[in-house]
Amino acid sequence: MSAGFESAQPEAGQRLRAARLLPWSGDEGKSSYLITDARGGRLSRLADIAETTQLDMGAQLLTHAEDVLPDATETQLRFLAERLTEALRDILRVVESRERRTCGCACRP
Repeated sequence: MSAGFESAQPEAGQRLRAARLLPWSGDEGKSSYLITDARGGRLSRLADIAETTQLDMGAQLLTHAEDVLPDATETQLRFLAERLTEALRDILRVVESRERRTCGCACRP
């Protein structure tokens, strides 16, 4: 347990609530978490939509990169590299969040 936090034992049949890594950063770029249960809620659904959007945008960006790369200028390559970096960061956050929810572990230190 983390210092200063204690958890009561769950009643029979009750699941412990888990901290969900959200697909966006909080203040100063720090990770944001949501305490939720298996049923989820409004913010969980919003996070699901954001994750789906981020994955879709990453796929579209990859398609665009494949089209642009053969004839790209240095400026276009830099812009593309920056966008691909952002998309990769988003996708890795989605993967980490989903791993934590499916295997119940912190897959990164």
